[in-house]
Amino acid sequence: MRILYLVHRLPYPPDKGDKVRSYHLLRHLAARHEVLLGTFVDDPADEPHVETVRRWCAEVMALRLQPRRARIASLSGLARGEPLTLAYYRDAALDAWVRRLRAGGRIDAVVVFSSSMAPYAEVFLGSGVPVLVDFVDVDSAKWADYASAHRWPMSWLYAREGRELLAYERHVAGRATDSFFSTEKEAALFCRLAPECAARVHALGNGVDAGFFAPDTARPSPFDADELPIVFTGAMDYWPNIDAVTWFAAEMLPALRARWPALRLHIVGRNPAPAVRALASGAVDVSGTVPDVRPYLQHAAVVVAPLRLARGIQNKVLEAMAMARPVVASADCAEAIAAQPGRELLAAAGADAFVHAVDGLLGDPVRAAALGAAGRRRVLDDYSWDARLAPLDRLLGGRAAAVPLHPHPVAA
Repeated sequence: MRILYLVHRLPYPPDKGDKVRSYHLLRHLAARHEVLLGTFVDDPADEPHVETVRRWCAEVMALRLQPRRARIASLSGLARGEPLTLAYYRDAALDAWVRRLRAGGRIDAVVVFSSSMAPYAEVFLGSGVPVLVDFVDVDSAKWADYASAHRWPMSWLYAREGRELLAYERHVAGRATDSFFSTEKEAALFCRLAPECAARVHALGNGVDAGFFAPDTARPSPFDADELPIVFTGAMDYWPNIDAVTWFAAEMLPALRARWPALRLHIVGRNPAPAVRALASGAVDVSGTVPDVRPYLQHAAVVVAPLRLARGIQNKVLEAMAMARPVVASADCAEAIAAQPGRELLAAAGADAFVHAVDGLLGDPVRAAALGAAGRRRVLDDYSWDARLAPLDRLLGGRAAAVPLHPHPVAA
């Protein structure tokens, strides 16, 4: 098949959450079909990778997006009465390219990654060409969460974005062939918000490349020999990650350091925001971009994911589990992963629970090692990308999927 794949950010390299999913989706599609990719490059560091992506695709339309200019342009959404997200990614050249493909009759199916790219697929809705939308998470609910965590006027702006984006998500899901979310919980939430779409809403979970994220005894440690490293990974200009590390540093790190003076929190990830850089101290290391995150994971005493605002399944948790490290995650993060609590992954609800869980692992290295080993076994058994993305094969290629695909019911 010839498949048009629309992604809001170049799906390579897979160095942040959404790009991990979009990259593996691209590779899954390209291994089975001919892919035409429409996307944006929003980071100059990614521009050399456009040529890499071209090797996997029949055609690539990769447009440069200037985030500052796009933010200003997105304000036009206020006058238009539309989500600012849509205005942020509006581009006449990409729209014209998609319309040329539509007019040429060259497309057998369209796969849309995130609601922000759905406007480009509007010309295919109702045309008889299957349109599959991977919403990933309920982004409208994310903006509503942001509203409750900020003061006016941002609280007003985020609340507005949540309302307007939900209306658009419902519009798209109501006309698309099928829609996907990264967890059963996110799919159920959307079905509660948009019950008219429930018959065509599915969960399509994330996976992890357990061959790449695997322990290696030859891999050297990036840490000082006399420290006890705790690690958090992620894109550090993303608000839920910023909130997570600032909360951990303020509410949990002092108590843990009182018990373990050699303990040091390592915040590993690209583009640390000013609030993250301000945490740097003798107790906190802020690395910024690193060439390879695996040494930091492999040699961590504990990996933490204290996310209070993030939605869906967290790749950072799956990657740490694949590296056989003991992981303590917030209850919502842990709930999204099919792991046995207490045996393969520790869940913590609140700062005190986090301190207790991390302290317990530091004080019992045998238990910590067993937790990490069990976590890796869980990833190997249940979280390969091919298995997680197999439902697409039934919808796109007419083949039986390795994973049964059923409409998601409306949750009470």
